[in-house]
Amino acid sequence: MKTKVQLSVLDQSPVAEGSTSAQALQNSIELARQVDGLGFRRFWMSEHHAMDLLACTAPEIMLARIGAETKRIRIGAGGIMLPHYTALKVAEVFRTLYGLYPGRVDLGIGRAPGGGPMESLALRRTRKTAMEDDFPEQVTELLAFLEEDFPTAHPFSKVKAMPAPVMAGQYAGPAVWMLGSSMWSSAAAVEFGLPYSFAHFFSPVKTRDAIETYLRNFRTGIRLEKPEATVAVGVVCAETQEEAEFLASSVKLLQQRIRLGERKPVAAPEEAIRELEMRGVVPLEEGEWPRYFVGTPSVVRGKLEQMAGELGIHEVIVNTIVWDHQKRLKSYELLAREFGM
Repeated sequence: MKTKVQLSVLDQSPVAEGSTSAQALQNSIELARQVDGLGFRRFWMSEHHAMDLLACTAPEIMLARIGAETKRIRIGAGGIMLPHYTALKVAEVFRTLYGLYPGRVDLGIGRAPGGGPMESLALRRTRKTAMEDDFPEQVTELLAFLEEDFPTAHPFSKVKAMPAPVMAGQYAGPAVWMLGSSMWSSAAAVEFGLPYSFAHFFSPVKTRDAIETYLRNFRTGIRLEKPEATVAVGVVCAETQEEAEFLASSVKLLQQRIRLGERKPVAAPEEAIRELEMRGVVPLEEGEWPRYFVGTPSVVRGKLEQMAGELGIHEVIVNTIVWDHQKRLKSYELLAREFGM
């Protein structure tokens, strides 16, 4: 079944082989300007650490610049890896962003480290004790800071997360999303009454189960009157199927490299094809739908609409990684044109 869907963007500031991480950040700014003009709904930036492959380690800094470079699109973190930070600091950062760009800021929060075990250790303020898995407590505290809703007896009840933006005489702030790629994140989104985004391009096996469980179990009135869910999928669009497949060879190699623990920059398609042939097939765990939809705009649109319809959602977040930045811009342009945006 097909359904009308809205499109958003997840950008990871991919670094192309032969280029630099600084250029990757500039590319992200250019992409944000483009998709703002094309009519995409959101522009989210991810958080990853100590990788040659992905340059965005501090999405909040990029969002401060991107907000000034765009006019209407919602900007947000997809996401902030909450275990690395205190809830108060995250609340302050995103209240500041909301003060700068009122009505346009999303705060996606995740439990994953955004890197390996050594990077997680290096990010810790103290290493004298074992790291606690207190993510639910962190989320509770973050929401209390943002919503000014600590119980009176709570030790932080008099701590005010500043600035406190006000719109139409009432407090307003960033929209908080639960992010994830597991059934745990689906249950957490239900528990906290938050909108939910599933990283299908990262882990496609549980997509249907996670989304359907969230929609089925959602409880009205905790924070939302109705559930809101999205999936983030990989897309490569080109004017011909052959060109799309050629461009997608770079991300196919990237996925195989990641599975083997390699975090090298994005290879050019010609090099990717050679390396893929040399390596042979490295099996990737797949689900009901592929991680990446590759093809002409009409082919990709049909697949996205079918997926959204079967899941019962109305928004898809698109992540495109190719070696040539101009081809990446073109992929989003073709997609927007096909969707009549």
